[in-house]
Amino acid sequence: MDDVVVMARVAGAFGIKGWLKLHTFTESPDSLDAYASWLLKSDKGWEEFELEDFAVNVKGVVAKLKGCDDRTAAENLAKRDIGIPRDALEDAGEGEVFWFDLIGCDVVNTAGEKFGKIETLLETGANDVLVVKLGTEEILIPYLDDVVLKVDREAKLVTVNWTQDFQ
Repeated sequence: MDDVVVMARVAGAFGIKGWLKLHTFTESPDSLDAYASWLLKSDKGWEEFELEDFAVNVKGVVAKLKGCDDRTAAENLAKRDIGIPRDALEDAGEGEVFWFDLIGCDVVNTAGEKFGKIETLLETGANDVLVVKLGTEEILIPYLDDVVLKVDREAKLVTVNWTQDFQ
């Protein structure tokens, strides 16, 4: 499976009955509960697991996968990425974009200057920040409406109101 979006990672076992503690990468931690099955990454590739139960509690996000019935089985799944096929995800709403759609996009400004490719995004509390890399140089660009002017997912291109001297 080539088009899998990583949504979380198994942090470790939770209890003795096969539950997993998760570290989610989603805006809403309970969004993973919407999928009946998950893909877990192994050395052999992506393996499908049926979701048996899911909970968000004071200790974090936990899940129970069918066939994972004891602590040892849960420990064997630790540190594995959890993914969902891209085509199983809903489209982003009007004016919204998924972070994973931005990764790898080229960034240019309105004058056509190239800044590099988006490597990742950071949450700062005030606003998200694009981390753009060109060679060894890293540029941080705030993800604000007056800075990020256009996201063309098809062309993998982000146009920004930013100049080289802002770095």
